[in-house]
Amino acid sequence: MKEHGRIPVGKVSRAAKFVTTGAKVGGNYLKHYGRKLKDRNTDRNQLDQDNAEDIYDSLSELKGSALKVAQMLAMDKNLLPTAYQDKFAMSQYSATPLSFPLVVKTFQKYFGDTPGNLFDSFTKNAVNAASIGQVHRAEKEGHVYAVKVQYPGVADSVRSDLKLVKPFALRLFGLNEKELDQYIDEVEGKLLEETDYVLEVERSKRISAACKDISNLFFPTYYEELSSPRVITMDWIDGQHIKEFLSGNPTQDIKNQIGQAMWDFYHHQIHNLKEVHADPHPGNFLMREEGTLGIIDFGCVKEIPEDFYEAYFRLMSKDLVANDEELMPLLYRLNFIYEDDSDHEKELYISIFKEMTMLLGQPFHSDSFDFADNNYFKKIYNLSERLGNMKELRNSKHPRGSRHGLYVNRTYFGLYQLLNMLEADVVTTKPEWLK
Repeated sequence: MKEHGRIPVGKVSRAAKFVTTGAKVGGNYLKHYGRKLKDRNTDRNQLDQDNAEDIYDSLSELKGSALKVAQMLAMDKNLLPTAYQDKFAMSQYSATPLSFPLVVKTFQKYFGDTPGNLFDSFTKNAVNAASIGQVHRAEKEGHVYAVKVQYPGVADSVRSDLKLVKPFALRLFGLNEKELDQYIDEVEGKLLEETDYVLEVERSKRISAACKDISNLFFPTYYEELSSPRVITMDWIDGQHIKEFLSGNPTQDIKNQIGQAMWDFYHHQIHNLKEVHADPHPGNFLMREEGTLGIIDFGCVKEIPEDFYEAYFRLMSKDLVANDEELMPLLYRLNFIYEDDSDHEKELYISIFKEMTMLLGQPFHSDSFDFADNNYFKKIYNLSERLGNMKELRNSKHPRGSRHGLYVNRTYFGLYQLLNMLEADVVTTKPEWLK
């Protein structure tokens, strides 16, 4: 795997990388228009492939928040043409790793020593490289550790990177600017938290302890004495990411067992802890052939305010959707409709919201749900595509929906996708009051 010797750290050097990428994207559009002149029936596929390649390569080199946005967009498949989905999905598993001398420099800064002296062995090459940091395998006195090292400059570049990402998102994905602003504000806060490895260790220990009694889950132990603001040391745990796991053709019972563990994990966090592991992408889970599920990353955790929680989950009741008298106050509380909306706007947004809620809440409307039902996901993608093409939504004077819903929705959508990949049939447990 090719290594990056250094990451552009300063605002000017990072901005220059975006400018260069923007020029490449502009050149790709010119080539596309040239092809259109020769053949009016030319589609966007080649343009999307060229842009996806150039943008991903730049984000991979920049790492940090820029690459994290690619990872998040890869989860929100309904926003992206296939070429972007396929390329950006690489950020969920691997990115170009950092050269070893920079890893040593990080250890010297925070521990005053090298990883070779702190451990009996420490792999020079990263075994996994993602958006915020990369993982090395280490041993000490017979014990095996996973050591996550944060890329230099990630924390300092979050705000400026997101400003630079915004024009790409607006141009390539046709998003509503007000909703994108709200999305980026929320993402900025979460990304800054993700760069705080002391906070991540604290949350990892607390949430894994709170979930330890859930069947078929396992968690690593974290070692504060070998961790720092930019390094996390935890147990090395064996297991496979979902694609590798599924290639071994596990039985349906095993897939259901892992799917149930995943559902129960999220149910307990959301409904009992009111905070949730809000980064359910495939790279954060390890699966074993006996049907157990390992959780290895608590960098992104969303705390759920009580008033938002009550309003949001009341909407999961299919009876409520038919009761406008009870529904309307919740839609105002969740910022889906506003007092200054016209009657036409209110009618439009209410009808959209009812359709969305009935569809996304469907797993909650029965005692169990078969996530292998691809027709269900086609309905979600078709609805998302239709809404994405609605001028009224793109030109709305308000962002539609509470900012707290961004990560909660993303969490459920990511969970649904993982359960779909597993083709799992699970008991959809829910709070008593929601039944």
